[in-house]
Amino acid sequence: MRKLYHDEILNLQQIQCEKKRRFPVSAILENIRSLYNVGSMFRTADGAGLQKLYLCGYTASPPRPEIEKSALGSTQNVSWERFEETLTLIRYLKSQGEQIVVFEHCENSKPYNQIEYHSPCTLVFGNEVNGVSAEVCALADEIVLIPMYGIKQSLNVSVSFGIGVYNATALLNRGE
Repeated sequence: MRKLYHDEILNLQQIQCEKKRRFPVSAILENIRSLYNVGSMFRTADGAGLQKLYLCGYTASPPRPEIEKSALGSTQNVSWERFEETLTLIRYLKSQGEQIVVFEHCENSKPYNQIEYHSPCTLVFGNEVNGVSAEVCALADEIVLIPMYGIKQSLNVSVSFGIGVYNATALLNRGE
C-alpha cells in the first residue's frame, strides 16, 4: 500500500469539486463560542458533503482569520446562512418537512447510532459549555447523544459534530 502524495490528493480534490454532491443534511451551530471550532465544523461539513450550515445566536461567521485557520478554505465551499434566533429557524425548517435532530444530554436522549434519520434533516449542535438550549430541545424530533465510556461525559463540539454528521450521511445514503 502506498500513501498518496500531496499533488495526488489535490487532484482528487479537484475531481470531487467537479462532482459537487451535497447530501440532504444541514446543521445548526447554536452559540458556538470558539471560532476555531466553527472553522473545524466548516471543514468537516465540506468533507461530509453537507448541504448547509446555519450559524445561530452568537456563533461567529466568516470571514474571520480564526475561522479560516481551521477551515482551510472550506468556508468558500459550504453554503451557510446567519440567523439570530435558532427557534425561528427551527420552526421554519420543520414547516418545510425537515427532521430536527439535536445532539444533547436529555432525559430522553437516545444513542446517535440507534435512531432513524429522515431526509432532509438538520442536526443541531450547541455551546461548548451549556449545550443546546432547552427551548430548542423541546422542538426536536429526536434528541441524541454520543455515549461516553470514560470519566468525561462530553467531547469537543467539533468532534461531536464530525461523528454526528458522518453517521447521519452514512445512514441516509446506505441504500445508494
